[in-house]
Amino acid sequence: MRRIVILGSTGSIGTQALDVIRSRRDRFEVVGLAAGTNRAALQAQADEFGVEHTALGAADAEQLVRDVEADVVLNGITGSVGLGPTLAALGAGRTLALANKESLIVGGDLVTALAQPGQIVPVDSEHSAIAQAARAGTHDEIRRLVLTASGGPFRGRDRASLQDVTPAQALAHPTWRMGRVVTTNSATLVNKGLEVIEAHLLFDVPYDRIDVVVHPQSIVHSMVEFGDGSTIAQASPPDMRLPIALSLDWPHRVSGAGRTLDWSAASAWTFEPLDAGAFPAVALAKQVGQAGGTYPAVFNAANEQAVEAFHGGRLPFPGIVEVIDEVVQAHEAPGELSLEVLAAAEQWARDAADRLIAAR
Repeated sequence: MRRIVILGSTGSIGTQALDVIRSRRDRFEVVGLAAGTNRAALQAQADEFGVEHTALGAADAEQLVRDVEADVVLNGITGSVGLGPTLAALGAGRTLALANKESLIVGGDLVTALAQPGQIVPVDSEHSAIAQAARAGTHDEIRRLVLTASGGPFRGRDRASLQDVTPAQALAHPTWRMGRVVTTNSATLVNKGLEVIEAHLLFDVPYDRIDVVVHPQSIVHSMVEFGDGSTIAQASPPDMRLPIALSLDWPHRVSGAGRTLDWSAASAWTFEPLDAGAFPAVALAKQVGQAGGTYPAVFNAANEQAVEAFHGGRLPFPGIVEVIDEVVQAHEAPGELSLEVLAAAEQWARDAADRLIAAR
C-alpha cells in the first residue's frame, strides 16, 4: 500500500490521479490533498477518500508535504508556485511524481542537486515514455531523445496565418484536455520547449541530442534512440491515467490504468519535422536551457504574463513568443542561484513582459 499526497487535486492531473486511486483502493491510500482555491471541491474529495490532511494554496501545500507521512507526492500544481512544494517533497525524502514541469525548469540545479537518484518520477506523457523506453539500455548507450508533439490546433499553419487566431481556437487542442495555460502553451509549442529543458534535467542528455518531431496522432509519446541504431518507442492511446498510475507506483505497472491500442483496426501513424519558423518556441527554449541559471525562470515567467495578455485580448497569438524572446534577450543573469535570486528574476521578467505588452 502506497501512501499518496496529491497537490493540485482539483485540477486535471489531480482528478485523474484520484480516478486511478479510486479503482485501486487495495494499492493506494490518499493521505493528503491540496488545491489552489476550490475549497468545496477539495472538501468533497477529502470526504470521499477519508483524508484528514488538506491544504489550500501553494504555501500550505508545502507545509502539508513536510507534515504528512507519505511514500509519494504527486505535484500537479500549475505554474512556478509549485517549486516550493517540489523542494519540500525532495527534502522530506518522498518520491516525487512530477507533473509540475515549471518547478523543475525554474528550480533547475536547485532541484536536481537536492534529488536523490530515482527520486523524481516524471508524469508528463513524453517524459514517462522516455523513462520507460530508457530501461531498454544503459544511460551511456543513449544517443538521442526524441520528444513527440501533436502540433497543437495550428499544425500546418504558417506564421502569418497565426496573427488573427482567437483564444477559443488556441484552446481547441485536437488531442488533450488540459487547463488554459498548458493548452495555450501547447498551441504555441512553448510547452514542448519547456519539455525539452525538462528532458535535459531529468535524463542528463545534452540539448544537441534532444529532438522534437510532430506526431499528430499522439500515440507514440516519445522515443529513445540508442547507439546501436535501435529506437525504442512507448505507444498507447492519449490517456494521462497511464503515466499518472505509473508514477504513483514506479517502476511497477498498474493493471487497467489506461486504455489499450486496438491492433485489429487499420490505422496510420505519421511523423513530421517541426516548423521552427512558425513555432520558434522550441529553439528559444533550447537557447534558454543552455544558458541555464535564471534564464529558464525568466522564460517561464514572461510566458505566463504573455499568455494572460493573449487571453485578455491585449496581445496577438504570435506576440506570446515574441514577448518571451524580447524579455530573455534583455535579461542579465545574476551570480549564484538561490530561491531569492530566482524570485527576483521572475518578478523582473513579469514586469518586463508587462511593459512590452503595454507598449504594443
